[in-house]
Amino acid sequence: MDSRRRQDDPSVATAALDFVRFCHRRKRVGWPELYDEMCHVASRGLYHGWGFAELAEHGIAFGLSEMPRLASLVAEVVTQTADRRPRMNVVALVPVMAASDALEEAPDEPRLSGAFVGAAR
Repeated sequence: MDSRRRQDDPSVATAALDFVRFCHRRKRVGWPELYDEMCHVASRGLYHGWGFAELAEHGIAFGLSEMPRLASLVAEVVTQTADRRPRMNVVALVPVMAASDALEEAPDEPRLSGAFVGAAR
């Protein structure tokens, strides 16, 4: 089976993405740091017992000419992971002077009340 045909095969593409997801779950980093983790996983057969030869059969190759394709797989996985991550609402709590307190205070000594401005959306 030639390499062009392997890349077009949906099962090969799925296996390649699954391998990258596996490595990304082990070490939450992006390209090029994830490349080191993928080499580590491949050298020890940590993903389904697959080494470099088995990964090559499933569309993952570590040669210089394969770097752009491998980098795009990593970018796809990192983007998918970021899209699935829950968004965090941030609230800015800023103390403000209450109007009733402002009337009672001397102009040179403002007192802060417990009122806050800001809300999560």
